[in-house]
Formats: sequence, C-alpha cells, structure tokens
Amino acid sequence: MSKKIASARITETSSQLLQELNNSLPFDKVLYREDIEGSRAHAFMLSEQGIISKDDYEKIENGLVEIYEEIESGKFKLDGDDEDIHMAIEVRLTEKIGDAGKRLHTARSRNDQVALDFRLFVQKNSQVIANLLLQNIETLIKVANKNITTLLPGMTHLQHAQPINFGYHMMAYASMFKRDYERFISSYERNNYSPIGCAALAGTPHTINRQTTSERLGFKEPTLNCLDTVSDRDFGLEILFNISTMMMHMSRLSEELILWSASEFRFITLSDKHATGSSIMPQKKNPDIPELLRGKTGRVNGNLISLLTVMKGLPLAYNKDMQEDKEGVFDSVKTALLSLQVLNEMIDEMQVNSENMEKACMIGHLSATDLADYLVKNVGIPFRDAYHITGNVVNVAETKGLDISELTLDDLQSVDARIDEGVVALLDNRASMNARQSEGGTSTIRTQEQIEKLTLWVASQR
Repeated sequence: MSKKIASARITETSSQLLQELNNSLPFDKVLYREDIEGSRAHAFMLSEQGIISKDDYEKIENGLVEIYEEIESGKFKLDGDDEDIHMAIEVRLTEKIGDAGKRLHTARSRNDQVALDFRLFVQKNSQVIANLLLQNIETLIKVANKNITTLLPGMTHLQHAQPINFGYHMMAYASMFKRDYERFISSYERNNYSPIGCAALAGTPHTINRQTTSERLGFKEPTLNCLDTVSDRDFGLEILFNISTMMMHMSRLSEELILWSASEFRFITLSDKHATGSSIMPQKKNPDIPELLRGKTGRVNGNLISLLTVMKGLPLAYNKDMQEDKEGVFDSVKTALLSLQVLNEMIDEMQVNSENMEKACMIGHLSATDLADYLVKNVGIPFRDAYHITGNVVNVAETKGLDISELTLDDLQSVDARIDEGVVALLDNRASMNARQSEGGTSTIRTQEQIEKLTLWVASQR
C-alpha cells in the first residue's frame, strides 16, 4: 500500500479517518497522463546523468508506457487505496519491474512531482481553452458579418438608447473573448517553466540536469527558485481567474440571449436542440443552455475564491493545505471546456429575427441624440441648450404617440424655429446608426472594419 512506501517515519497504522481525509486519488487521478509524462522525462534525465543505469531506465520507460496503456484501456483501475495518483503509479510500476521502479523517485519529491503534474495540466488546458475561444470568436464574427445592417436598439440601463447594428453588438462579445484568449496565452507563457528537480524545497545533491527535463516536457526553462517553485500555485489561480472572467463575459451574453428569446423581445430564436420544454406547460420553450451558463459562472467564481483563501496564509514551502488546489481547477476547466463548446454551437445555430429588432428601434426615440448633435454642429446652439430642446421634441413625440423619427418638420419647428429640414433625414434610425463613423463606432462601415481586423487577428493566432 502507498502509505508504506511514503511513511518511513510513521510507526503506527494511520487512522481510517486520516486516510479518508488524506486520500486525493479520487480526484487527482485525472493527472495520470501528466504524471507518467513527467516520470518518463525524469527517468530519462536520471539515466543521461548516470544516476540510474540504462537498463533500469529502459525498464522504467517500458513499464510507464505499459501502465499508461493499462489505464487508457481500463485494465488498471485507479480506485485502490493508494493515497494519490503518484503513489498509485509508482506502486504499479514497482509491481511490474521490481527494484528499478523504486529508483524512479531518486532526486525527486512528491512536492515537485505534483507541482509538475498540476502545471502540465494547467498549461495544456490553457491552450485548449484558448483554441475554443478562437472558435467562438470566429462564430461571432460570422453572425456579425451577416447582420452589419440589421438595426438593433442599443441600450444603457436596459433602456433603449441609440440605434446600433446587431453585427456591432456581436463584435462587442468577440472583443471580450479576444481579451480572454490573450489572458490564457499570456498565462501560458508566464508559467511555462519546469518545476521538476526542485525536490522537497531546496533542490537535490544529485547531479541532475533540469534543462534536460525542461526541454523534454516542452517548458521554456527550469524555474528559478526551488523554494518558491514547490509552493507556487499562481498558475492555478491564473487559470481560475481567466476562466472566471471568460465565464463572466459568457454570462453577460447568456443574459441577453435569454432576454432576446423572450416573447417581449423575440429578437432571436434558439434552435430546439438548445432549448427544453416544461414538465407541465406544453407550449413552453425554455432557454436552458444560457441559463445554465449564467449559473455556472457562480460556480467557477467560487472555485477561484476557494483557492485564493487556501493560499493566503501559507508559509513556505509546501503545506498539505495545497492538496485543496486541484479539485476547483479540475471542475472549472471541465466547466469551461463544455461551456465554450455548447455556446459556440448555440450561437452558430440561433435564428436572428431582424424584423423584430428593427421594429423595436421605433420605441424609445433612439435618434434623439442626433437632433442634439445636429443643432450643435449645424445651427451653433450650445450642447446643453440643444439637449433641452431635444427633450422638448421628445415630449411632443410622446404626446402624439410617435417616435421622434416619425415627426414632421412642422412638429420639430413647433419646439424651436431654428430646426431646419436638414435634420429630418438624420432622425431616421438607419441614418443615425450609420452616422456613427468614429473609429470603433456602430456604422456599417466601421463594423465591417472591426470584422476585418478581428478576422486577420484570428488568422494570425492559428
């Protein structure tokens, strides 16, 4: 049993309660690929440095490959009484190849071993999540490109504000996901350093070569300071923060999809594949996917806060508290991977109801700001005066039960005779949308420019 090979100082059998509290195999077994990968690199280095014999290395290498195949095939089930994945694999290796298996742990501690396995897991999944983000950006670009002339009420305070196009709105989320992608890539580069060879906390007297293991495992180079390395979980915190921020963006999009699919809006229709019915009301079509995505955001936020709390008071170096570092990360990574895939599919297949969007633009006097801007630019009226004049025009429209874009010149001049006929065309919602041609604005031309720039950027990341 693992407790025997890792407990030389302990003379009494561990309490059953301690074993249950201490056992991490039920969750850290997902690290078996990383553990075997790290052990193979470590064994290669030990052989290259003459610390173990070539014969022992070959036995270790072949044994680890066989164990990997056994786990993949289900022959070796990781559900025994070993306390963690590291001990489970080492015990199995020793069973298969004898004393050579006992030499694998030379110049290594579980402290740097677990730091390596966990870091490899985070690094790999940072790249996977980043690639899924690129797919989502491409899908948002595709939807945006089809809707650069589709009018949509732009809102502040969830109140109709100014006319924009739906493609522009989609590009806002694409821009958020771009920042999310950049965070994952930045974290990957910042954390791409190898912990293996740091041993318990102070390095090792064996003549190891950390450059060798670093290169074989795909790291940039070994970490600088071993004391920091075995206690560092910044990489775990970073991926949790990156996922939380990404899921926050996803939750905001989900909130809008939920609203837009409601009867009061009907701006979009989710495919039946991405909705559910009611157990009692046969007419219902519920937007469960965006609701679940919105809900899971709280879950990943909790995982981030949990690990921050675990780490906040720990002295250097390793402490057993740090066994709590992985479950939240595993859970958040799993949630992120599934969420990105389902969001991408849902957005790709949703129906955009452009007529309903455009009808909604006739509610709320969306082009009112254009009147105020016109009075400033073309008539020379100070903005604050133009602001109040426009407010009075809106009151006239409200009295008549019209949108400001439907008022006649006579209606406008009844408020202020200085308003001339040039303003009438500008109050049209489409004209208002296209008038916003400042860089980053909502005009069709500027939206197309944003699409082209982001498309080129995505291509540069492939």
